[in-house]
Amino acid sequence: MAHEFDYMSASEMRLRVARKDISPVALTQRALARADEVQPKLNAFFELMPEDAMAAAQAAEDAVMQGDGLGVLHGIPLSVKDLIAVGGARFALGSKTMAENIAAEDAPAVERARAAGGIVIGKTTTSEFGCKPVGDSPLTGITRNPWDTDKTPGGSSAGAAASVAAGVTPFALGTDGGGSVRIPSSFTGLAGIKGSFARVPVWPTSATPTLAHVGPLARSVRDAALLFSAIAGYDARDPFSIAGPVPDVLGACDESVEGLRVAWSPTLGYARPNADVVAVVEAAVRKFEDAGAIVEQVDDVFEADPADLWTAEFYAGVGIKLRDFLENKRDMLDPAVANILEPALDQDMQDYYTKVFSRYALRDRMTELFTRYDVLLSPVLPVSSLEVGKNIPDTHADRNLVSWVYYTYPFNLTGQPAGAVCAGLSADGMPVGLQAVGRYLDEATVVRAMAFVERMQPPGYNHCAFD
Repeated sequence: MAHEFDYMSASEMRLRVARKDISPVALTQRALARADEVQPKLNAFFELMPEDAMAAAQAAEDAVMQGDGLGVLHGIPLSVKDLIAVGGARFALGSKTMAENIAAEDAPAVERARAAGGIVIGKTTTSEFGCKPVGDSPLTGITRNPWDTDKTPGGSSAGAAASVAAGVTPFALGTDGGGSVRIPSSFTGLAGIKGSFARVPVWPTSATPTLAHVGPLARSVRDAALLFSAIAGYDARDPFSIAGPVPDVLGACDESVEGLRVAWSPTLGYARPNADVVAVVEAAVRKFEDAGAIVEQVDDVFEADPADLWTAEFYAGVGIKLRDFLENKRDMLDPAVANILEPALDQDMQDYYTKVFSRYALRDRMTELFTRYDVLLSPVLPVSSLEVGKNIPDTHADRNLVSWVYYTYPFNLTGQPAGAVCAGLSADGMPVGLQAVGRYLDEATVVRAMAFVERMQPPGYNHCAFD
């Protein structure tokens, strides 16, 4: 049975902890209990960390009682995807090949969340090395969607999305190398933020270092912005890390969209979305016009689908990490992942660098587009749901393991900030996500657009009641 803490926002928890209305110990106890409750049905967690979590919660409570200065996440439980290092915990990346690997220390995002007072309760499930946009791996099995347990929550931040949507914690840390924060946010009705490339430092070095991002998933845009603001900023361990100031994404949650120049693209020029998805997202986009934004439909955002450019970079990187297993222990890998890694490793140098320079041209094209617009809006996915056990929707069977998602991977290639927010529900009652993309370093406008979409919806529209 649901508890009063289960669907409480992080923003409310933060205020009530500071006022001593609720206890970090009680919040953490309930988060761990809720995780245990939903685990048999959802399989959202790779590993829970009750002893560490309760010790941190007690320290957080002591700080409150002693009148110490409190961090922006003080006493709030959260989870961490198993593509992110948590010191002393298993760090398996969703793979049998890494099942007993232990992280030596925290990744920067985890370190910062903890320094801000956040309580890490455990590691959530992921597809193997983040290679699939659905929620299963040979190591952890199938993770399910609390909106409908016959459906996937999406991936690769599968457990993060499922657990937050089911009320375990108000937010979670995920990763996004081709859409892995935005995709599960769309399938589970959450808000997710992928900042500009290297806005949130990534360390240890990812298998896909020029594409990888760490970002929050939350039940509200404000909570996602709160966690993002705590983890963003320069870190010398990430050689790409951005040294400039972090935009005020929390303040952006309250800004008007009047005068905003909006590009609305149902297809980005090549996608094949289902009609019900477009209808839900377009209805949300039209409210921008009603609020005084200037909306124009742009059908040719890209000249061609950049899926091959993304595949050349992402799967080649993971393939190098897993080459020995591909060649000698293939049965330890997800068959779908193994099948797509092999051709990426077969690229010759000339072909690879042709794609590298095509990627630079893609960035230039986006720079030019954002001289005319402040934000680009699109669907997050072409479908509202996908059955568990499937890697590709039947209606998009001609696409590969990742290219069927269409909308998300281009903006890992360009490095622009992008977010997902629930735009409404489809005819089958499943959430539909809207994607907002901004110019490089302008996360504030992305959040501004996301928050507006959320404000225009009835209260609780994106929450499922899961028991």
